[in-house]
Amino acid sequence: MKFHVDPGWSKVRFPDTAVCYMTSAEIQALYCKVYPKDTNPVFQVPKPEKALRIVGTGHSFMAPGYRTFPVIARAAGFEQPLRTHTGGGITGSVRYKWEQENGIFDFANKPQPKLLAAMATGAWDAMMWGPYYEDRLEYYACWIDFGLKYNPKMEFYLSDAWPSLRQMNPPPKSEAELSAETFARMDKEKDVSLEKLIKELDRKYPNKVHVMPTSDAMVLAVQAYYDGKLPGIEGINRWLGGKTYSIWRDKLGHLGPGFERLEGYVFYATIYKRSPALIKGEIPFKPIVDRNLGKLDPPRKEVDRLFRRIAWEAVINNPLSDVTDRDGDGIGD
Repeated sequence: MKFHVDPGWSKVRFPDTAVCYMTSAEIQALYCKVYPKDTNPVFQVPKPEKALRIVGTGHSFMAPGYRTFPVIARAAGFEQPLRTHTGGGITGSVRYKWEQENGIFDFANKPQPKLLAAMATGAWDAMMWGPYYEDRLEYYACWIDFGLKYNPKMEFYLSDAWPSLRQMNPPPKSEAELSAETFARMDKEKDVSLEKLIKELDRKYPNKVHVMPTSDAMVLAVQAYYDGKLPGIEGINRWLGGKTYSIWRDKLGHLGPGFERLEGYVFYATIYKRSPALIKGEIPFKPIVDRNLGKLDPPRKEVDRLFRRIAWEAVINNPLSDVTDRDGDGIGD
């Protein structure tokens, strides 16, 4: 996918008016000016005993996990501080959000420093991102440099998204054309560019950037479906098969009902290096409401439990997550 990128990204320095060059106090004052309705802004929270304080960007592939991740953390025994600045499609990409937050290029004189105002306090421990087409090292480096300037211990987490039917040319006409192998192949094809990006980031920022393997988890879920281990899940993609309870709901690849849990479990497992299967009992997720279909049934209990195990399997078997579990106790080494 091709789209316009301002040539300013190729320069050594952003425009002098960029918010990132302001002091912490100046950024917070700017935030208050830009968002006057936020009369009592909270730019930092006290350091929790267990949780990491997290900021994040992302698009609609990240949104389901952002909704369920705090609920999962609460079930694990702690509240999850989470401050996000998201969008849809390209408007949720790291490049777009950096331009928007800083008020540069297409956003000249229109800064929206939702995350920068918080990060400049040094009181946030981690940042999460969703990937986008044609991502480049510099789109991430600016966020990392800014974060480390105020908190040198900050860590960064990048989701690897998941395969989409848009990768298939020609597009499939029915689910009969799909198989577990199809998605495993598309996953590997998609990962080529991601692995190149991570290698570049690791070279520049050793041990700072970790992958949240949502794609691996979804491929495992597809395999489980074909193995008959997802009772209640009726199809692969609603766009193709017409089944409400499908793994995906459209050609682009938005998650079907219930799979927002799996993404949240992957977030939790990667960031806290703990298997979601260690969380006891049911987790009180909010009811699933589809804008067209209304309220939908939640996944069956056995499917939810499988999601927890799949998430951990995906995380510990992907070397880019930097999480291992050699003794198999569900707790990262």
